[in-house]
Amino acid sequence: MYDVVIIGAGVAGISAAIYAKRSNMNILLIEKDVPGGQINKTAEIENYPGFSSIKGPDLAFNLFDQINKLKIPYRALEVLEIVDKENYKILKTDKEEIKTKCVIIATGRIPKKLGLENEDKLYGQGISFCAICDGNLYKDKEVIVVGGGNSAIEESLYLSEIAKKVTILNRSDRLRANEEAQEEIKTKNNVFIMYDTTIKNINVNNKKLIVDIIDKENKIENKLSVDGVFVFIGYEPSNELVKNLNITDKNGYIIVNKRMETKIQGIFACGDIIKKDLYQIVTSESEGAIAATFAKKYVNDINK
Repeated sequence: MYDVVIIGAGVAGISAAIYAKRSNMNILLIEKDVPGGQINKTAEIENYPGFSSIKGPDLAFNLFDQINKLKIPYRALEVLEIVDKENYKILKTDKEEIKTKCVIIATGRIPKKLGLENEDKLYGQGISFCAICDGNLYKDKEVIVVGGGNSAIEESLYLSEIAKKVTILNRSDRLRANEEAQEEIKTKNNVFIMYDTTIKNINVNNKKLIVDIIDKENKIENKLSVDGVFVFIGYEPSNELVKNLNITDKNGYIIVNKRMETKIQGIFACGDIIKKDLYQIVTSESEGAIAATFAKKYVNDINK
């Protein structure tokens, strides 16, 4: 029986694990993917205190190195369901069942898809959600980036140093990225922006992606022949494991109070999985620390 199991080894989960370990709880950190979460897929991070600039994978490595030095137990498992047994919880994973007095959910968010009929089939075969992961596959080739926010423009800047041509498809008449990123993208001679444009369909012909694009009036404007399509249109909560608990809002984000407590005693949540106003590395780290602090208090209370 663990005191606390932290689900998710992104920034929030690792922060929670560090604070929980230092409070002398019997803990376990679980991650189904790679430690570090979404920052592994971020080329450059320039708003993290202490680093004027750091590559996402480098920060992820530093975080994982820290939990190893603290000897925090870590396992690669996927949690499928959480069963509330009041004073303890059962985590049903893809390999076994785990009992714990409380849980901290830090599963974060996943990229939104375009919603095209054959999108899943083309994932990894021309469609990608990670420029830093797959960008080198498109050296001196032509690619499309879908989106107009900070992620889309930052990843376009990264791809502009690799690909021959980058075409940004933005569904509105203006970009949503910050002014600094917008000014920088304008300096790139191989980056082109198409406004009021969305993708209707993607097909494959001779290893090329044939992309049907439409304007805001839903008319087919053009067919673009490219080598790859990178999608950055936002995120949605990774919440499959809590759908039986009724602890989310209508958009699927977990609702917590200022102590990171859900409405179920012994279940906490932090990071990008929760409903909040600002989704940033620094807020996720803070929420992880808060969740672990009050998880410790909860465990002390039920042990009395």
